[in-house]
Amino acid sequence: MNTLPAVDVRSATLGLGGNLGDPVKSMAAALRLLDARDDCRVVAVSRLYRTPPWGKTDQSFFFNACAALDTRLEPEALLDVCLDIERDMKRERIERWGPRTLDIDLLTFGNLEQEAPRLELPHPRMTERGFVLMPLADIAPGLVIKGRTVADWLSNADIQGIEVADADRDWWRNS
Repeated sequence: MNTLPAVDVRSATLGLGGNLGDPVKSMAAALRLLDARDDCRVVAVSRLYRTPPWGKTDQSFFFNACAALDTRLEPEALLDVCLDIERDMKRERIERWGPRTLDIDLLTFGNLEQEAPRLELPHPRMTERGFVLMPLADIAPGLVIKGRTVADWLSNADIQGIEVADADRDWWRNS
């Protein structure tokens, strides 16, 4: 595990998921790539979840997880790193909410709130999605999003069909 000097370090949370190929292997590789960078450090990873498809329901179940990291990158630069990792893992954006090898969403970046065409923070639909809130509650139940904690948002979320696939929080190191 790398360590970052405290200067200019900010916290961010990511949502990861996929349902094509070996999504668990892809998510684990993505987290290891982020952790190996000089400007990022993975500080917490949720349990791994198996979740029903959302939005477009005629596809395979997904695997989902969330991670907290410390970074010296700016939000858009972190987004670019995540998109590069997705591309390197053969992510193709063909269909909204469709099948994918890997999806990495930047959920939060410190307390930053922004509405920009390229990046909206916090993620605009994260509070509606049990498959984001359940793993996020593993690592940041007290994180405040739009005036409510993650745990509070989760209490009202649809979590039907979501199950723990791996309770070992080091799944990403071992995959």
